[in-house]
This record gives sequence, structure tokens and C-alpha cells, in this order.
Amino acid sequence: MSNDLTTPTPFRDRDHALAFIVPYKAAQAMPLPHFRGWVPAGFPSPAADWTESALDLNELCVEHPAATYFVRVHGDSMEGAGIHSEDILIVDQAIEDVVGRVVLAIVDGAFTVKRLTRRDGQYCLEAAHPELPPFALREDMHVEIRGVVTWSLHPVA
Repeated sequence: MSNDLTTPTPFRDRDHALAFIVPYKAAQAMPLPHFRGWVPAGFPSPAADWTESALDLNELCVEHPAATYFVRVHGDSMEGAGIHSEDILIVDQAIEDVVGRVVLAIVDGAFTVKRLTRRDGQYCLEAAHPELPPFALREDMHVEIRGVVTWSLHPVA
């Protein structure tokens, strides 16, 4: 396959298209209230421990600030992994152990978000959608792993 962006790849139509890529910009810490203990999603119960602490989402979601960026995705191929169309993904380029992880990859010029696996010595990009088979990566392809997806952010319906 060539690196020409007009060349069809299995990642063009149905897969994640990136709406934007934004580098992580360290923001001033903004600790928000964090109530310790668990909040039941079933029947209400008295709070066991209302001790309050601070939670900074930068500290929680970004381990390597200089190597982190955000992307918005479109497509349904990773819904089984909790990634939905229009989600904002946090991608960390500093993580080196990528096999078995959900990655942002570029395959012959096309961006995709998939789980990188290895089966019988063959690397594959696997969707988390029952209708999409694994995509075997071949030596004649230009493949770049651009980082590991560490968080998927989406609003609650």
C-alpha cells in the first residue's frame, strides 16, 4: 500500500476519524472536592464517610504531560472498549508497553484507534466491535503507533 491519503484502507469509512489533535497544555492545578467512600448506584444508603479531599483531574488523567495529547474520535468500532463516537481520548506517547493496549495508530496515512495484539507472531489491530475482524499488519505497510489511549471522556446521557 502506498502512503497516498486517497488510497483506500480498512480504516477510511467506518472507523474513527480524528476531528482534532490537541497537545496537553499544563493547566494551573484546580483541585475539586472529592468525597471519600462509594456512592451506590442502586438504593440510597447513609454515607459511611463524608471526609472530603481534593482531586485534580490533571493528576488523575495525565501521567506524562510532555507526551500527552487529546483527540476527538468518530466511529463505532471501539464501543466494546468504552470508546464512543465524539469521545475525547487522552493519548500518552510515553508508554512503551503497547501490545494489548488500545493505541492511536497511523496505517498507510490513515489514523485509527484499535487494540494492538500479537497472535502467532503477527501484529494485529483489533476493533472492539463484533462485526469487524482483526486487521493484520504486514511488513509492506507504513505503521506508526502514536500513543496509548489512557482515558476516554464522554458526557453521561
